[in-house]
Amino acid sequence: MAHNNTPLTEEEKKLFGDLMPDELDEVIQTGLKRRHFLKLVSLASAGLLASHLIGAEQLFARAVDVDVDVDVEDPPAIAVENGVNVSFRVNSINKKVLIDSRMTLLDTLRERLELTGSKKGCDHGQCGACTVIVDGNRVLSCLTLAASCEGKSVITIEGLAKDNELNPMQDAFLKHDGFQCGYCTPGQICSAVALMKEAKEGQASYLTQNIRNQQGSIILSDEEIAERMSGNICRCGAYPNIVAAIKEAQTGKDIEQTWLFAG
Repeated sequence: MAHNNTPLTEEEKKLFGDLMPDELDEVIQTGLKRRHFLKLVSLASAGLLASHLIGAEQLFARAVDVDVDVDVEDPPAIAVENGVNVSFRVNSINKKVLIDSRMTLLDTLRERLELTGSKKGCDHGQCGACTVIVDGNRVLSCLTLAASCEGKSVITIEGLAKDNELNPMQDAFLKHDGFQCGYCTPGQICSAVALMKEAKEGQASYLTQNIRNQQGSIILSDEEIAERMSGNICRCGAYPNIVAAIKEAQTGKDIEQTWLFAG
């Protein structure tokens, strides 16, 4: 953490002298430190800086110089209750993170790895917004313990594009407007990508006909797609567009956009 040794202005000295007299000599001798700004923030939240606006503004402006970027390290093991180290590949990058053994994969991705594309919707495994791909299979990350992913490969929405080139499913969603508010979209796309693998492997769904005679990949009908995507809820109701996007991504053929107009 860098320190700012620029001499205090008269307004700043008055601020420290009135509100933080115990800190004044230290600041003059060694310069401003991060903890001084933290105390100022607490004073600001208590409304005690109103009479020292000029000095406070000057000090807060110095925060740009004081608060330099540093690498965020894992908290010490003693600070994590039931702490375990988990090593896995996330979007083709090896990761090792110290977490509470009860922490979900979703919270680990969002809070520890800063991959916020996966959304927390219901947090009960009912909406599908948190869907990610683990070892090629779609999972609900809000119901999956991160510790259970030891040694596995996790793909999130951030990992689908390669070298700034969108995944074909992402392209299809854009073309067919397979989203409105976009909150469910990361889970929808991850689920759809995994669905393609399931169909290619011939995995059956409730609507699959002639299961015993099924060999090889399955060409998905609209009904099949809707059935297989039923765990992903779109509150905006973009379902027809989502189905069209998945169908085009699977077949590689242009799917006509159909619009229903009132009247």
